[in-house]
Amino acid sequence: MADSRERSSGLLLHPTSLPGPHGIGDLGPEAYRFVDFLAEAGQRLWQVLPLGPTGVGNSPYAARSAFAGNPLLVSLDLLQDEGLIDDADLRPLPTFPRERVDFAAVERFKMAALGRAAERFAAHASPARRTALDTFRHQNARWLDGFALFMALQHSHRGAWQTWGEGLARRKPEALAEAGKMLATGVEVHAFAQFAFAEQWSALRRYAAERGVRIVGDIPIFVALDSADVWAQPELFLLDDRGFPTVVAGVPPDYFSATGQRWGNPLYRWDAIAATGYTWWINRFRAMLRLVDVIRIDHFRGFQAHWEIPAEHPTAERGRWVSGPGRDLFQAARRALGDLPIIVEDLGVITPDVVALREELGYPGMKVLQFAFWSGPSNPFLPHNFDRNVVVYTGTHDNDTTVGWFRAAPEAERHDALEYLRGGGESVSWAMIHLALASVADTAIVPVQDVLRLGSEARMNFPGTAEGNWEWRLIAGQLTGEHAGELARMVEAYGR
Repeated sequence: MADSRERSSGLLLHPTSLPGPHGIGDLGPEAYRFVDFLAEAGQRLWQVLPLGPTGVGNSPYAARSAFAGNPLLVSLDLLQDEGLIDDADLRPLPTFPRERVDFAAVERFKMAALGRAAERFAAHASPARRTALDTFRHQNARWLDGFALFMALQHSHRGAWQTWGEGLARRKPEALAEAGKMLATGVEVHAFAQFAFAEQWSALRRYAAERGVRIVGDIPIFVALDSADVWAQPELFLLDDRGFPTVVAGVPPDYFSATGQRWGNPLYRWDAIAATGYTWWINRFRAMLRLVDVIRIDHFRGFQAHWEIPAEHPTAERGRWVSGPGRDLFQAARRALGDLPIIVEDLGVITPDVVALREELGYPGMKVLQFAFWSGPSNPFLPHNFDRNVVVYTGTHDNDTTVGWFRAAPEAERHDALEYLRGGGESVSWAMIHLALASVADTAIVPVQDVLRLGSEARMNFPGTAEGNWEWRLIAGQLTGEHAGELARMVEAYGR
């Protein structure tokens, strides 16, 4: 991070998990209330998961674009304040569940509302607002034009881009031009949705900065196969002549899964990317820095070496480690963009060369307290073994909640945790929060579920499973002044 000697703490919550009336958390009033809570609680960081438009499985780590924002995060309340949506556009309002996101229902409802907002903007926007949209489209044309057409084509064809016919799959100019004419309305809706997302996110980020809160955002190392990125530049990925991957990404068997995790993302042709001076990745970092203050790189070890799984294998048990770009990519990014404020996710199968790369680059890695209590006092996740240049978590989006973890842990692990924490039962999550904030780690981040002492029902993701993830939501009023006060007292006590 920019100043690795500054102690700070924050909370982990994806915007989709916020409360709100439209079935999913968004960038509207509840997001501002959450920033107010962070400031009241003395928290100076808000970590979010990736903000891109989700695809199969609703995973933010499998977005339809590495550059676009998720249109489902656009606040209809704010569009209504702008006069782009009226009450009739929101009726009948579906009966959405309060405690989880029904992504299919939300997408149907919100994309229809965004379509009406785009139509009203085209008909009635002032010259200044039209100029703002035109400027946004011009500044982001490198990715936006292709993404908007990709999304319109996806809606029209109802299938992966490899099935669209040779002209569109291979992006032949005459086929793209014809599709652009036929799908012009859909293209305009998706371009407008990106404009609305960018404006709303920028305003929210400014509000957070005014209250001393910085945003930590995720860059997943890989992109989804069914994405605008792979469709637009297939030469950067290991694909066959039909556009399907020959090998896919994942990790071998580990703590999370006995058969490993077969993510299915296409792998990069690193030699082709290096030949461009890593332009695609530099553009990705640049775009991310327009959204967040600190970048968390997911699966950092993949830059040193990644687990390559033959595409025909159904699990990640069979594969091999293949070298990645290592320091060359980050040196190229530093030359282009200067020093980058980066946290690296260095969990899983970490070898000495991965540690050496992280240390050479000077980026802080991660320590997860839920991993600390199974191998004795030399366990590197125990706080007495930390150095300062790390980010400590009670758990992450891939872990169970701390209460859920404790309930399911083997008896010996629970015993060792209680001995170390000197606490237990339902209070174990707050004992872990105290442990994280009291540690020497420069940065401590806590999932909101742990602040609320929630069990496994509030887990965000279960690695290796395809269904039922990413759905958890806060209920309005769950976070209280009492929570904020206790966090603020810890911040004061532990110098964060």
